[in-house]
Parts: sequence; structure tokens; C-alpha cells
Amino acid sequence: MPLSEHEQRMLEQMERALYAEDPKFATALEGSGLRTYTRRRVYQAVAGFLVGIALLMAGMVAKQVWLSVVGFLVMLGCAVLAVTGWRKAPKPGEQAAGAGGQQARRQGRQRRSMMDRIEQRWQKRRDEQGGH
Repeated sequence: MPLSEHEQRMLEQMERALYAEDPKFATALEGSGLRTYTRRRVYQAVAGFLVGIALLMAGMVAKQVWLSVVGFLVMLGCAVLAVTGWRKAPKPGEQAAGAGGQQARRQGRQRRSMMDRIEQRWQKRRDEQGGH
């Protein structure tokens, strides 16, 4: 849910007050925390994927099907984590909160217009069927 204009102004005032009060803490918070977190998550997922490959191969060499299945499941889970982490990561020059808010507003409008179109089609079909 996007913030209203009043809420955005209040948030900006709080940010300015934080910078004025403790600039060192504010810059530490501002940093690329989300980007670093998602990047670390992707790296961990890639490492897990490699462990999954090793388990898969070890299961094949040892002729233990269960170990190969576990390795495959680890690979699958890590691939999903890597892809979702990669998609959620903000771009290097992008602010996470600002871009997310604008994107959420845009998606909200698109959803509403799509729902309006669906409702109009449904109403049109009901009217056509009712008239016959």
C-alpha cells in the first residue's frame, strides 16, 4: 500500500531530523542495506546450489538414490532463492523505498483498470445473456 502525500512528507521530515541529530547513524542506515542483504542471499543460494550438485554427484557415485534426491532438492530450493533474491534486489542507483512506492502505485492503477475491464466484460455478458 503506497504512502499518502502527508505520510511521505512526515517520513521526509523524520529523515531530515535523523540526519541533523545523528548523521553517522543515518548514513549507516541509508547505505545499501537491502542491496547488500539480497546480494548476500544470492551468493548463499549459489553456494547451496553447488553443494546440491556435490550431493547429487556423491549420491550417483555411491549409488544412493536418496542422497541424489536430496541433492536435487537442495539445488532446486537454492535456485528458487537465487532467482527471487535477484529479482527483489534494487538496482545500484535506485532507492528501494522510493522506487517501490512508485511501482506499487503504478501496479495498483493497472490492477484497478484491469479489474474494471473484467467487471465491464462480465456485466456486458450478463446483459447479453439476460436479453436472450
